[in-house]
Amino acid sequence: MLQPHRAPAESRKRLLILLGLWLTVVVILVAFHSVLLPFASAALIAYLVHPLVTRITRMQVRGNNVPRWVAILTIYAGFFLVAYLFFVAMVPQLYRELARISRDGIAFANSLTPERVHVLADQTEVWLRANGIPVSITTPEDIRAGVPINGIAVNLEKVLQDLAASLTALAGEHLGDIVTVSRNIVTSLVAGVFMMFFMLMVAAFFSIDAQAIVRYFLSLVPVEYAADARLLLERIDRSLSGVVRGQVTICVVNGLLTGIGLVVFGVKFAFLLATVATVFSLIPIFGTILSSVPIVVIALADGFQKGLAILLWIIGIHALEAYFLNPKIMGSAARIHPIIVAFSLIAGEKLFGLVGALFAVPVASIVVACFDYARIKAQPGPGGIVEFDAPKR
Repeated sequence: MLQPHRAPAESRKRLLILLGLWLTVVVILVAFHSVLLPFASAALIAYLVHPLVTRITRMQVRGNNVPRWVAILTIYAGFFLVAYLFFVAMVPQLYRELARISRDGIAFANSLTPERVHVLADQTEVWLRANGIPVSITTPEDIRAGVPINGIAVNLEKVLQDLAASLTALAGEHLGDIVTVSRNIVTSLVAGVFMMFFMLMVAAFFSIDAQAIVRYFLSLVPVEYAADARLLLERIDRSLSGVVRGQVTICVVNGLLTGIGLVVFGVKFAFLLATVATVFSLIPIFGTILSSVPIVVIALADGFQKGLAILLWIIGIHALEAYFLNPKIMGSAARIHPIIVAFSLIAGEKLFGLVGALFAVPVASIVVACFDYARIKAQPGPGGIVEFDAPKR
């Protein structure tokens, strides 16, 4: 007679135990949140290479499938080969462009003779007055000659001299810190290399035991909710794969097309600017805008037509990205409204800086997937069947 009452009691007991386990996991993550970044990065790397690992493991060698650890080592070998080729081919070019920037800066500073300053003063004053700003850019010769001043007077040569003196004094004050700065740079470089290998090692462990890890976390879900948990994981995977893998693919395509345009139009520092555009493209919306500004500014320095041409080229790249690459690579399930993307980027940067901005959109995609799952689960379709297709916008 007590059997009917025992089942709900046992179910409630199991639910409380599992809830306690989840709370333990959350407490551990919150307590050690400062060391989660390398593990989160490793998990992201494992997630990125998972489709390629799966494809390699389906290949057969002498009638046997390729082991996962062999597939992972093959991918890592390819990664290091690409990195080596990049350093051999691109780093010297990037170094030459950085050296060219330094030489141009020094040459510009040396060109600031009194005659050159006078020409710059006249050009600046004409531009300011043409835009309705009553500022007179003066030189010592104008002051000695008693040239009449209309509006606010600014001694350009004195401003430049004061700026140069301030920079010289600043450099002198921090000259003793060069050894410390150099040591910090070397230490950071060594730590960065160690952390990269550590993340690759942890990513390999994640990738090898991916199915076991998923099964373990599913075992923390009550049996009656196991089917819902699997469906939720499928929905998260569909959304996250589009955002993460799609954004990386679009980032590479964006960088290549930007580099081609810079070379074709003869913009200075093409390789450096293309590299910056590739890296910044990892941050949706804002990264693209930030990387486009220096490209257009440097192109405008060589003429209005070149600046306009490269601007149109960049607009064309982003139109291609918005109307072709995003639907084809990311898919409809991965689309997140731009307002959510902007909010997540600002919130992530505000809370965790640049790292927060990089992880903001993937985290937002997981939250949106869970929110949509709960929303659709609460409003089942005809016959109680839940629809899991992403809503079309």
